[in-house]
Amino acid sequence: MAARRPTSDGDDLFGPPPGDPSPSAADAGPRPLADRLRPRSLEEVAGQEHLVGPEGALSRMLARGSLASLILWGPPGVGKTTIARLLAARAGLVFVSLSAVFSGVADLKRAFDEARLRKRAGQGTLLLVDEIHRFNRAQQDGFLPVVEDGTVTLVGATTENPSFALNGALLSRCQVLVLRRLDDAALETLLARSEAEAGRALPLDAAARPALRAMADGDGRYLLNLAEQLLALPEGQPALSTAALAEVLSRRAALYDRDREEHHNLISALHKSLRGSDPDAALYWLARMLGGGEDPRFLARRLARAAVEDVGLADPQALPLALAAWETYERLGSPEGELALAQLVLHLATAPKSNAAYVAWKEAQRAARETGSLMPPAHIRNAPTGLMRDLGYGRGYAYDHDEPDAFSGQNYFPDGMERRQFYRPTDRGAEAELAERLGRWAALRAEKEGGRG
Repeated sequence: MAARRPTSDGDDLFGPPPGDPSPSAADAGPRPLADRLRPRSLEEVAGQEHLVGPEGALSRMLARGSLASLILWGPPGVGKTTIARLLAARAGLVFVSLSAVFSGVADLKRAFDEARLRKRAGQGTLLLVDEIHRFNRAQQDGFLPVVEDGTVTLVGATTENPSFALNGALLSRCQVLVLRRLDDAALETLLARSEAEAGRALPLDAAARPALRAMADGDGRYLLNLAEQLLALPEGQPALSTAALAEVLSRRAALYDRDREEHHNLISALHKSLRGSDPDAALYWLARMLGGGEDPRFLARRLARAAVEDVGLADPQALPLALAAWETYERLGSPEGELALAQLVLHLATAPKSNAAYVAWKEAQRAARETGSLMPPAHIRNAPTGLMRDLGYGRGYAYDHDEPDAFSGQNYFPDGMERRQFYRPTDRGAEAELAERLGRWAALRAEKEGGRG
């Protein structure tokens, strides 16, 4: 039985060396460049050598003759559909493609029934489900029996993190493979193939060529669509500069979805760049998020959190500055208010760092849970009534301001609980002075306790 052609559009590109004959009569007629350059073997897929190279995960799987059900996770235009189609051909399976955007329960049932008929006839089925994350939990559960009994080899393609987008039961029956956004070398390979197929060079000067690759943002299909527009320009015209290229082509919007994994990845990168004292990287991630449409108020909240968690008392001004930048944005809005956030990012990234307060708070919370309802020592209990004073509440309390150095050295922990040290200031920034002060008090406390003993 001949393998079916895909029933939904996919990223079938990164094609073979130009000049190869058309694979079938069905491919005759005008076809987009990306379609003309679609690969005819796994070895021709560009940019995914960790999967289809000689030692790639899929290559080893095919060599063993044990193609498992797969989840192919990666950004748009990196070859997910292409790889699924070529896997079916290599493994001798009938290729069937569905899109979760356009398919429902009836389409799935029909595909499963047809696969069962093939299985009885000794023919296997590779079922590609594009955008599989768009199926709801019940629909995803529908794949479990046909995957378990081998009715289909499932290949789910998704741009979303499978850990969040797919059921645990389905994930446990599939191997997740990550496809990488195409690097500069892979994108250049595609440009070279497009030029060889067209029989002429792209009309670009030396600086515009890397600018074209940057416009694609790692998406091979998008790059080939851009190349096709350039190859449609009249022959013999002067090579385009970077500025002229920008006028001819529109720049691709950066991949960013405020409700998906990219949101969490970029805010993590911003926060960790601040913690790592890298102001340039932190500014870059701030610009990426603002340019992608992130709510500046969300960023202001996260920057205030970084001021508390990662700068702390090493720079006591960090938190007031964070709140001031937040308020400045609220008053000015975009784009002027974004400069306040940028200045705050620079301050936090270049400030001395300490998480000593954060660690101390966590330890104090844990100690409070462990010790339950221990009472304060009698000398620091409140004594508003005569009865309470008769019971010893407040007796022996030393008013620190009347003591030398304004420090009594009394015990303030509960009776029955040994003294604990939660806060351990660093020797960075303003905390260095705090550490010296606490050390002096500790010595005085020990001296006074010795005298009381």
